Amino acid sequence: MTYPRSIFTATAISATSGSGVQEPAISVRSLWKVFGRDANRAMAPECKELDKDRILEKFGCVVALKDVMFNVAEGETFVVMGLSGSGKSTLVRCLVRLIEPTAGELYISGDDILKYDEKKLTQLRRNKVAMVFQHYGLLPHRSVIDNAAWGLEVRGMDRSSRYSKTREVLDLVGLSGWEQAFPRELSGGMRQRVGLARALVVDPDILLMDEPFSGLDPLIRRDMQDELLRLQQELNKTIVFITHDLNEALKFGDRIAIMRDGEIVQIGTPEEIVTKPENEYVGEFIKDIRRESILTAASVMVAPQAVASSDQVPQDVLSMLEERACSAAFMIDTSDRFLGIVTPEKIELALEAGIIDIKDCLENEPAPVKSDTSFDDLIALSMLTDLPIPVVDEDDKLVGEVHRRAVAKAMAAANS
Repeated sequence: MTYPRSIFTATAISATSGSGVQEPAISVRSLWKVFGRDANRAMAPECKELDKDRILEKFGCVVALKDVMFNVAEGETFVVMGLSGSGKSTLVRCLVRLIEPTAGELYISGDDILKYDEKKLTQLRRNKVAMVFQHYGLLPHRSVIDNAAWGLEVRGMDRSSRYSKTREVLDLVGLSGWEQAFPRELSGGMRQRVGLARALVVDPDILLMDEPFSGLDPLIRRDMQDELLRLQQELNKTIVFITHDLNEALKFGDRIAIMRDGEIVQIGTPEEIVTKPENEYVGEFIKDIRRESILTAASVMVAPQAVASSDQVPQDVLSMLEERACSAAFMIDTSDRFLGIVTPEKIELALEAGIIDIKDCLENEPAPVKSDTSFDDLIALSMLTDLPIPVVDEDDKLVGEVHRRAVAKAMAAANS
């Protein structure tokens, strides 16, 4: 199984205010949630190394979140995963103060929402942040369209306008034609689509999703996962997605945070989590994952070793290739867009024929790949050519190259 996901830049992930970089959509700083009367004692520095059981025994407190810190960039899908009791559901509820944090800071688009009064908090929940839960929470006496339009009705939108907008969203999630049905008439997957439509219809900037598909049958769950991936490509929302399923986390996450006993033990891209587990706990999570399903071209590519511009003469390009002992050069235009490949053999034939335009030496194979091309696809491509495979970005600009030996080495490492 491969895991389609977007490529996420380190710059965006580490975005902070005041540095010319985009403000994080969500910023969590030293967040604690402690249930019990002696919460301050449980959070004292001298108790930092105590585990949950020892704190419960010593102070009668349950530490649900312990010094949690992370940023979520705009448009990122940030997955929080862990076993039952790890604190992930408490965390997502703290993000909109359905559960009040005990200590720490919590910013949404730069605003400290821990300072919000009830009015501002209500506006946040109605307009900026929407939640999708495992249990759909549909009103049984309301039709699909009235359930989905609930948020717009609460806002005071007139019936005609909210129905018009809700029909668009129901069509988006594949429920066109079911507007007048009632929840009892729907399958589990369809009810979850209504819940998703209800969240999307208010056009929130942020979606908080707490194990939304975990109660569904496997085939329906896979369909809903694929549907969410499609919607995210189209809508580009900021998503915090809670799950206990590593395969689901790898499928969705631009980055994944793994929690244990209220703490985040590792944050990284799916590739980093699978290939560089930071401790034994994370290692246990990923031990049965095929690394080939996670690796991408970005993980094995190197900087282009020989690049030619379209205005160079063939002899100069041939000299460069001989000097660098390269089997091919990648040709780019003045905007760094990839044009094709030139080989020493093709250039020599061109020179013998009196050709003076390097563009007449171009070859189209191997074709370029994107940096998020799956490793499984790379394996097949590398078996078809001895030449380096060019890697381009979304604008077709050359960003790297992949060699067969690098693919073979990564395969060996993945299977060791």
